[in-house]
Amino acid sequence: MTNQSTNNEKLTALYVRLSNDDEREGESNSIVNQKKMLSKYANDYNLRKTQFYIDDGISGTTFNRKGFQAMIADIESGLVGTVIVKDMSRFGRDYLQVGLYTDIMFPEHNIHFIAINDGVDSEKGDNEFTPFRNIINEWYAKDTSKKIRAVFKAKGLSGIPLTTIVPYGYIKDPANPAHWIIDEPAAFIVKQMFQLTMEGLGPVQIAKRFEEKKVLTPSHYAVSQGRKTNASLPKNPYYWNDRTIANLLEKPEYLGHTVNFRSTTKSYKDKRKVNRDKSDWVIFENTHEAIIEQSVFDTVQALRKHKRRPTRQKELPLFSGLLYCADCGGKLYFCRGKSISPNQENYFCSSYRRRTTECTAHYIRSVVLEEVITENLKKQWLIFMRMSEHLWQMY
Repeated sequence: MTNQSTNNEKLTALYVRLSNDDEREGESNSIVNQKKMLSKYANDYNLRKTQFYIDDGISGTTFNRKGFQAMIADIESGLVGTVIVKDMSRFGRDYLQVGLYTDIMFPEHNIHFIAINDGVDSEKGDNEFTPFRNIINEWYAKDTSKKIRAVFKAKGLSGIPLTTIVPYGYIKDPANPAHWIIDEPAAFIVKQMFQLTMEGLGPVQIAKRFEEKKVLTPSHYAVSQGRKTNASLPKNPYYWNDRTIANLLEKPEYLGHTVNFRSTTKSYKDKRKVNRDKSDWVIFENTHEAIIEQSVFDTVQALRKHKRRPTRQKELPLFSGLLYCADCGGKLYFCRGKSISPNQENYFCSSYRRRTTECTAHYIRSVVLEEVITENLKKQWLIFMRMSEHLWQMY
């Protein structure tokens, strides 16, 4: 039995892809247009067992696409005999990866590969221009990425918010989507968050309190209001993550500022986000109404820098979060031995705990620390009293 007759008994994969960048080229590359073209081609050549594999809104520079990977899985399972695409750019825009599939994997699985508009047909022999076309397709993706980055940078430097998802507590102004207005119900929760922090509660404690009061998480709240969210929805709509609260407490947006360039991508091929250092952020002040006053925000940031964590016994050590190693600058962690005796309580270097090469295993017992501080306070008090007496005698 020939490869052609064998392939006719298998599925004909009709692969369709459209990215957000491709939409700028008009209707010719639309999903509907591609499907019509591939269906007509399959019908003209009597390919009856067809199946569409579709990726809508996915860049050709990545091959981690749901539809594409489903097609590859069916090829590896021996279900597919023919693959048809509109042109090589629909298949992908990374010439090395495209070549890996079309020149190595497809021949190994006896795949009949066709790119209609580019005149590529693996059963009619090699098309010598195909490798160059693949390189041109990648150059196109790279050039498009440069142009988009330039537009993105210009937009960000003009003060227009770059984020498509408005921070919790705000909504887009219906009259001007680039302007944010306060969302009162969510803003009330934000204010509570800051107030509870000032009262001494940490993110974990605040999260538990919100869950007890059945406060919807930001993502569930957005969905309940008919808005989009880029966060995953927890099964429990009231289960707040402490990391979420910690992140919200650090947002300058609540002061009425716009913050651009928080993150970037490594390249036009790697779309994963990389967080920028705060020094690289571009902040435009007073672009919208503030939810939190500057004094409150500053107080919360100061408290967050000296986070104090309770022990397993729900106690808060007297000097927790306030002590630092004199040698390496790392925080001193509170530790309690198996005995309940105060003599077993001590503070030791966090750097040494993480990695013994970073510092030495020095520590100080709580009772010794309290004695030292008490003696110093007494000395300062005596100095203060003597100065007061001296001033009193002068006047």
